[in-house]
Amino acid sequence: MRRDLERYATGTTDMPEYTETVERGRGHAAALLGVDVSRVAIGSQASYFVGLAAVAAPTGAEIVCIEGDFGSVVRPFLARGDLVVRHVPLADLADAIGPDTWMVAYALVQSSTGQVCDAAAISSAARAHRARVLVDVTQATGWLPTTSLDADLIVCHTYKWLCAPRGSAFAAFSEQAMSELWPVAAGWYSAPDPWTSAYGPALDLAEDASRFDTSPGWHAWVGAEAALRFVLSLDPGAVHDHDTALADSFRARLGLEPSGSAIVSWADPDGSHLAALSSAGVVAAGRAGRARVSFHLWNDEEDVDLAARAIGR
Repeated sequence: MRRDLERYATGTTDMPEYTETVERGRGHAAALLGVDVSRVAIGSQASYFVGLAAVAAPTGAEIVCIEGDFGSVVRPFLARGDLVVRHVPLADLADAIGPDTWMVAYALVQSSTGQVCDAAAISSAARAHRARVLVDVTQATGWLPTTSLDADLIVCHTYKWLCAPRGSAFAAFSEQAMSELWPVAAGWYSAPDPWTSAYGPALDLAEDASRFDTSPGWHAWVGAEAALRFVLSLDPGAVHDHDTALADSFRARLGLEPSGSAIVSWADPDGSHLAALSSAGVVAAGRAGRARVSFHLWNDEEDVDLAARAIGR
C-alpha cells in the first residue's frame, strides 16, 4: 500500500491496473466462500450489502435476527420502519424461523461473545419455510472455513481475520438473490466493462453479481488483494486448529469450558480487565460490557500466558 501511495502521489499510477487488482481480489473472495466468481460483488462495507436485502424486503416482511447481533447486520432492516424485525436468542434462532419469515439474517460468529452459530440447522429451518438466508462471515472467514454455507447472501468485510485494510468488503449472491435484489447503488463500476461504459443515458448493468459492485477504494484493494492471496496460501484447517487451541487454552485459565471459537469474551462490567490487558501491552476490546480477545496466526502460548497473568489468572 505504501508503494502504491507513492506512485499515486507522483501521478504515475495506471488506473486500469487497479481494476486488475480488484478482479484478482474478487477471485480470492470467491475461493474463500467456495462460490463461482460470477456470484461475487465487491464493496467497502458490510452494511451496504445487508442494505440491499433490506431494500428488497416487501412491506411487513418478517426478518428474524439474533438478539444483540452486530449493528450492521440488523440496522438496515430496522431503518426501513415497515418491517417486522424479531430478535431472538442465538440458541433459538433456527426454531424461530416460521412460515411468515421472509429472511433470517445473522452473523456466523458473534462479535461480542465469539459464539459460533449452527449454520446448517439455520439454513435447514429457513429452507423448510422458503425463507431467505443472509449470513455475515466477517468474524469467521480467515479462521473458520466458510466454503460450504447454504445462504442467499454471504457478506464479509476483510479487515478482521482476513487481515486486510478497512474499506474492502465482498458478498456472494445466490441465484435467487441475484433475481430479487436491486442494484440500488448502481454506478459506473456496475457495468460489464466500467472503463468503456461510464456514461448515460443507458442502464448498462453487468449480468453477474458485479452489478452490485460499488466503486472500489483503490488503495484498500491493493492491500486486500495481497492479504486475501496470503490467506488462500494457508491450510485453513491448520489455521482453525491453531487459533481455537490458543483460545481454549486461555479459556481454561479463565475457568471456562472449551468453545471451539477463536474469540474469547467474558463479563467485564467495570472495564478493569480491559484496562489491565491494555496496560500489559495486550490489544483487546470491550464489547457490550465484556472484555474480548481474539487469537490468530501470530499468537502463541506466550500470548495466552501474558493475557492470563494480566488479569490475575
